[in-house]
Amino acid sequence: MTDREALSYEQARDELVSVVKRLEAGGLTLEQSLDLWERGEKLAAVCSDWLDGARARLTAAMATRDAGDAPPAGDAGGAPF
Repeated sequence: MTDREALSYEQARDELVSVVKRLEAGGLTLEQSLDLWERGEKLAAVCSDWLDGARARLTAAMATRDAGDAPPAGDAGGAPF
């Protein structure tokens, strides 16, 4: 199971915030810092995947809505003046 499948957007975001705070606090060994950095990169990718998926869903929903609002082909959308 990948992180994307295991973590919700909110879980990944919250863990990423925690990772950043720990890195900013300092006091870690180089190895610990590198491990946290790598984890942060993975979490950022999970968040990005979630947001990309949400953006695609919104785009599809808006396209479906707009297609339903469009006048039928050959119809100018109302009576002529």
